[in-house]
Order: sequence, then C-alpha cells, then structure tokens
Amino acid sequence: MQRRLWLGGIALVLALGPGCGDVEINAPGWPGGTWPNDPPANAVRDTSEWRGDLAPGWHIEIKSVFGNIRAVRTTGAEVVVMAIRIGGAEAVDDVRIEAVTHAAGVTICAVYPDVPGQAPNACQPGLGGNMSVWDGGRGVVRVDFVVQVPEGVTFIGRTVTGTVDATGLDGNAFLHAVSGGLRVSTAGLATATTVTGSVTATIGLADWDRDLAFTTTVGDLDVTIPGDANAEVWATAPSGRISTAFPLRSSVSGGMRGTIGSGGPLLRLTTVAGDITLRRGS
Repeated sequence: MQRRLWLGGIALVLALGPGCGDVEINAPGWPGGTWPNDPPANAVRDTSEWRGDLAPGWHIEIKSVFGNIRAVRTTGAEVVVMAIRIGGAEAVDDVRIEAVTHAAGVTICAVYPDVPGQAPNACQPGLGGNMSVWDGGRGVVRVDFVVQVPEGVTFIGRTVTGTVDATGLDGNAFLHAVSGGLRVSTAGLATATTVTGSVTATIGLADWDRDLAFTTTVGDLDVTIPGDANAEVWATAPSGRISTAFPLRSSVSGGMRGTIGSGGPLLRLTTVAGDITLRRGS
C-alpha cells in the first residue's frame, strides 16, 4: 500500500506493507521526537560533505524530504554543507546527495530511489524536479543537513518532515516545511512557511524590496521586525490571539491590518490554529 502527499510540487510517497495502515511514529531523535517508522536494528550514520565558494547575493539551497536542516553563519566565502544519512545499511546507500549548479547558485538535494511507474527523481532548483520517496521495503532514510553560510549569501531550506533552523545569519533566508517548525534570525530579509509547526522569526533589515510572509496552518507565529520598518501588515488568526507592538486595527475578515511607518511591501502573517505575536525590534 502507498500513501501519497502532494505539497508545493513535491510528491511524497511512502511504501507500506500490507495491513500497516498509518506509519508508526514513535522514536526519539526524529524531528519532534518521532521517526517515520521504527529505526532499523542495523541503523548507520553516513556523512558526506560539499564545499564551494559563493559570492554575496548567490543562493545555497537545501532540499530534503525526511530530516532537519540547520544553517549557521560562517566567515569567508566558502559554503560547507554536511549531509548525514541515517537508516539501514542497505537503505542508506540508496539515497544520493546531489549538488546542482545554476545561475542563482547551488542546490543540494537528498535524492531517494525512484518510485516505480513515476518519473525519475531529479534535483533541480526551487519547486523544479521530482522529490518522491520510495523505500523499496528497506525503511525510510532520514537525511539531516548542516550548512555553513557566508556573509551575504542567501539561504533557502526546504524539507517535508523536519525542522529548519537558520539563526544568526547575515543574508536573506527563505524557509519551507510541511510538517515541522521553522526558526530564523538574520540581518537580512526572511520568509517562513509551514503547514504543521510554529514559526519564530527575526529580521534585521528595515528597508524591504519584496513582500514577506510567515505562515502556518497549525502552530504559532512569533515575528520580530525593525521598529523603523515601512510596510503594510495583514495578520490573520481565526481561532487564536493577535498581539502586536505596532498600531494595527481589526479588519472585517477577523484579523488585523495596518500601516507601519510610511507603508511599503506587504508583511503577511497567517495561522489557522494558533496565535500571532508581532514584536518591535531594534
């Protein structure tokens, strides 16, 4: 039996044995204290590394499916990416770590075995490529990434099940997950979008050149922006509270709206089941 989930152009397919029903989630060490199935008795850890120089403004993008992504600031121009594959000895070898160079920078993916009858998996930037999961009956492999990001380099982190943590960065940071919390702090701009999980974000840049969004379906939002930022704010939390350090007003949609400073790009804060806190930074 297969369970399939389509989200953001990603097809997530889990192969389950007859009568398995939902995947058991019960092991510590997986994001949120879970694992997609029981860790195999022969679980191993395999670490690989990618290094390359990227100039300010270039992108380093990480695309995972099962696993956490952590990004930290580093000095110099070299990006260092460590990929840690965790699973059964045979299954680990089935998951490839691929790096693709393109006009905007470098994209690094965890590429799982192809799903029978579907298009081959491929590592491509953004929402391109196919990122299906097929375990071949040998258990799903978890892949964690640790990324050292130089000053001014844009970090993009995408995972389906797992957390993305990008704190203390200097450049822009864009985080995406389906089931997992997101945390980001940067001197630049940021966005963070998940379905199930909370979002904590701090951005240091007061002058924005684009709209920013922090969204979840189930979870809280805690966002800090500079006190001298200029933006339009839309905040929506149908079943939760909205707490703000800025002068917003209630809207007919049940959320809050307002203009910060002289107005400008849109800051959108949205949760369906959770609270929103908008804080004033320095």
